Amino acid sequence: MTDSLRVVFLGSPPFGTPVLQAIGASRHELSLVVTRPDLPRGRGRTVERGAVAELGDQLGVPVLQPKTTRDGSFAEALRKQRPDVLIVASYGEILNKEVLAVPAIAPLNIHASLLPRHRGSSPIQAAILAGDTETGVSVQRMVLALDAGDLLLERSTEIGESERAGELHDRLSSLAGAAAVDALDLLASGDAVFSPQDEALVTMTRRLQKNDGRLELADMSAEDFVRHVRAMTPWPGARTDLFKGDEKGVPFTVHAARRADISLWAGAASGDLHAVDGRLFLALSAECVELTMIQPAGKRPMPAGDFLRGARLDEGARLGGAPCRD
Repeated sequence: MTDSLRVVFLGSPPFGTPVLQAIGASRHELSLVVTRPDLPRGRGRTVERGAVAELGDQLGVPVLQPKTTRDGSFAEALRKQRPDVLIVASYGEILNKEVLAVPAIAPLNIHASLLPRHRGSSPIQAAILAGDTETGVSVQRMVLALDAGDLLLERSTEIGESERAGELHDRLSSLAGAAAVDALDLLASGDAVFSPQDEALVTMTRRLQKNDGRLELADMSAEDFVRHVRAMTPWPGARTDLFKGDEKGVPFTVHAARRADISLWAGAASGDLHAVDGRLFLALSAECVELTMIQPAGKRPMPAGDFLRGARLDEGARLGGAPCRD
């Protein structure tokens, strides 16, 4: 048993930032912060200090930003810190065997799901798409296989009925910070118990691409549509195209939607738009949704009512593929 542990943190914003903040405020000794190199941002492509690196500076902790963790010099730099624990939160590069062997006690990873469900790169979006009512964060021993290490602890939370991926991400990142400190406390007290994951319950996710946000209206139920919008907001965005009459389609993003009563709009075809009393409805193949927050091309996200006040929505306006013609 010891009062505190010597910790090296590896992570990237935005998920890693609250985790680093929590560790920095704990009784444990944060000896080094490792994060990805600073990148050009914005229209001017100016190189800006990343949020994790900036927080490391504020905490008075040395910050290391290697191009890769895979050469021997990185492992050697970690060994010089003599860490008891590595804490990893969304670092963005798989660590090799040499790096995982550095800490005296354990390398730990904070993952944004209740493992073994939703291993991989997009667990938050996967949980929403699957209709899960509960998710959380897991603290696990890092191994070479992706998210397959033994579990130290998990912290669960309900998923709000209309909660979007960005909102859930922010709640989980705060939960992850508290979980990271709890895990360090368990290791310091000597009470830590690691449990193997049930391989029969494993589900996998993959890294999302921009095209994954595309709305395939013809194949979606109202529930599918609403989940897709929630899961893809803010990135990559639930994207489609808006058509007015014979005009060329223009990009159109849906930021929030809810199920609606199809009986309000009989005879509609999938993709048809209909405005009623400042509300915007979209027909699907057999159901209907209300679009509550949208983003037309070149505009910021706005309530659908604001869009309808400022834009003329012709009869026959639709989302999706090319306009239908009899």
